[in-house]
Amino acid sequence: MQVYDTTLQSRLFLGTAGYPSPDHLLKAIQSADVEVITVSLRREGQGGQGFRDLLKQVNCRVLPNTAGCYSIKEAVTTAHMAREVFATSWIKLEVIGHPDTLQPNPFALVEAARILSEDGFQVFPYTTDDLIVAEKLLEAGCEVLMPWGAPIGSGQGLCHIDALKRMRHYFPNIPLIIDAGIGAPSHAALALEMGFDAVLLNTAVAQAQDPVAMAQAFALAVKAGYLASQAGLMPKRDLAQASTPLFGLAEF
Repeated sequence: MQVYDTTLQSRLFLGTAGYPSPDHLLKAIQSADVEVITVSLRREGQGGQGFRDLLKQVNCRVLPNTAGCYSIKEAVTTAHMAREVFATSWIKLEVIGHPDTLQPNPFALVEAARILSEDGFQVFPYTTDDLIVAEKLLEAGCEVLMPWGAPIGSGQGLCHIDALKRMRHYFPNIPLIIDAGIGAPSHAALALEMGFDAVLLNTAVAQAQDPVAMAQAFALAVKAGYLASQAGLMPKRDLAQASTPLFGLAEF
């Protein structure tokens, strides 16, 4: 999978917040065999150098995020701080518009994406499944889109299947990563079966009874979904169709 100027083998991005312990986090990352982990600048601030040292052990690419930002100024300032701390031009851009649903503010998101793109950032925008917003983000300089499956941390899976299918259809050459709302490995597999390039998740693994085992389950699900998409799924039919040929049956 090509994102900006980087080629990735893994189609699973994993968050680093909310794990029972640093050891659980480290083992979950290793179990999932991911190449990209997302980190909130606020989370990094809580752990300091110790948290950075922990992340160095997994040898993954860090995708900092602007989680918790509700304005353009907050998001842009946080992105600049993250670039300095993590020494990367990658940024997962979040500009939240509603405190209950944590839905992105599309107007602020597009403007923040434009500012950061012009400043040399490679922006991964957390957005809705709205096609117009998607077009505006691409015009603003984004080369990747991260539509939500469902509200952050809800575990509802892919709530608006038709809208997501339309987004995949309208942007066939743009990397699309489902971000937020994934609650089960089957949700991740479905996203890849639908042709999405990857999924990003956190809570479903971090809050599982066994985060390490759940991380492995998601890794396998993503691989299965991608292989199914590449192999070509059979079409749905209104009527039954026998798989056994009628030729050669006994006549009575």
